Amino acid sequence: NPGCECCDGHAEALRRAGFDVTVVPTQDLAGEKARAGVPASLQGCHTILVGGYAVEGHVPVTAVQRLLSERPAVRGIALPGMPAGSPGMGGAKTAPFRVMSFGAQGTRLFAVE
Repeated sequence: NPGCECCDGHAEALRRAGFDVTVVPTQDLAGEKARAGVPASLQGCHTILVGGYAVEGHVPVTAVQRLLSERPAVRGIALPGMPAGSPGMGGAKTAPFRVMSFGAQGTRLFAVE
C-alpha cells in the first residue's frame, strides 16, 4: 500500500535476515490479495509473494523461514491484524503471535511465536 511505513519496516526486517525484497506499490491491494488467495479474515496491510507462497501481514521472519524450509501444502501464512512488536510495527510485543496457514485445507494454526 503506497505510503505505508510499517510495510517498509517489515521489508527491512526481511532484508536484514537475508531476503532479497522488492517493494511493489499498488492501488489494487484487494485484487492482489484475491489473486494470492488470502482469505478476507486474514488480510492485513501488505502481501508478500515468496517461493510460491503468499505471506500476509507482519509475519515474523522465523515463520517465513520455516515455511520455505518445510514447504507445507498450503497457499500461505498470515499474522492477522497489526500486532505491536511484530516486524515493522512499533511497540512492545504483548502476546504470542499466532501465525495461521491457509489454503485448500482451510485456516489452521501454523506457529506461535
